[in-house]
Amino acid sequence: MSKLSKHTLLKTSGWAALAAAAALAGCGKKEEAAPAAPAAEPASAAASEPAKPEPLKVAFAYVGPVGDAGWTFAHDNARKAIEAEFGDRIVTSFVENVPESADAERVMRDLVGQGNKLIFGTTFGYMEPMLKVAADSKDVKFEHATGYKTADNMRTYDSRTYEGAYMAGVIAGSMTKSNTLGVVASIPIPEVIRNINSFTLGAQSVNPKVKTKVVWVNKWFDPPKEGEGAQSLISGGADVLFQNTDSSAVLQKAEEKGKLAFGWDSDMSKFGPNSHLASAVINWTPYYSKAVKDALDGTWQTGGVWWGVKEGAIDLVSISDKVPAEVKDKVAKIKAGLTDGSFVIWKGPIVGQDGKEVLAKDAVADDKFLSGVNFYIKGVEGKVPAGN
Repeated sequence: MSKLSKHTLLKTSGWAALAAAAALAGCGKKEEAAPAAPAAEPASAAASEPAKPEPLKVAFAYVGPVGDAGWTFAHDNARKAIEAEFGDRIVTSFVENVPESADAERVMRDLVGQGNKLIFGTTFGYMEPMLKVAADSKDVKFEHATGYKTADNMRTYDSRTYEGAYMAGVIAGSMTKSNTLGVVASIPIPEVIRNINSFTLGAQSVNPKVKTKVVWVNKWFDPPKEGEGAQSLISGGADVLFQNTDSSAVLQKAEEKGKLAFGWDSDMSKFGPNSHLASAVINWTPYYSKAVKDALDGTWQTGGVWWGVKEGAIDLVSISDKVPAEVKDKVAKIKAGLTDGSFVIWKGPIVGQDGKEVLAKDAVADDKFLSGVNFYIKGVEGKVPAGN
């Protein structure tokens, strides 16, 4: 209705409006005001809640394929475990089959360029490339497995794999009939030489007659070469095989030839149901959980970490029913002693292959000694490859 129409209507019916007003007054009533609409919330109030922090980007460089059933498989299982533990606080990624060469530096730089702030390099050969990238990427934290060089933003971590090797040796020395053990070895660095010696020490603790033969394949992951190495050892009289390589080829060869063998780094029992004696496994989850927590909490600092049975990083699992109960009990006692510190593997007297004492009676090897092992102990045949 227009303003003009409203004016005309009020003029012609004014008496009615006056009468109505008088009636209302006579009843003592008055019109109540409508409730006021709530005031609009200031725009700043909705925005006062702090923004959710961006997730920490965590990357892994793997030397082998995630399906190697050994070393890289163990690392990737731990990556998945920290994803489950930290949820949306982190985002992880990985690159597999990264060579231990200059190409590793390219991969590391690419991972930095993708915004990763915590990067794990999972093999010894990444040490120098990672140092170079760390020097140019001060806002990124680098973690190097099995190495010894550090920087302000790069630390090292390792597992005491020699503890698993020793326990496997105890079983091997008890199960061999030929008194000849065989080891398929990867790269001749102290870590691997230390494991060969520790395996032999474990075997000698229950069977002083054993000798250990070694075949070097100079690769971490090369199933055909690993299988060939295993065959060579079997042909040389070894009836129990051990490995410090990343695939299940050694165990599979033992299965094929009716010999006994161990899994390494991961539980490999399914690859040799008849030949498998036990698997010396690494659990990287405790350390990766610590490293991520340190980075998230702002407590990360450089240095070196070397964990073993005590910290839940090493174990001997899936021990076969073929192994006598008394041998299993011995392994269990060793494991308990490694956990509480009452048992030491590298304790003198220990004699080198040349007959010279390398550790005096009752002397206990410290980590510096263990990190520099570049010799065979008595009972290991052959020579350590030149340059190590």
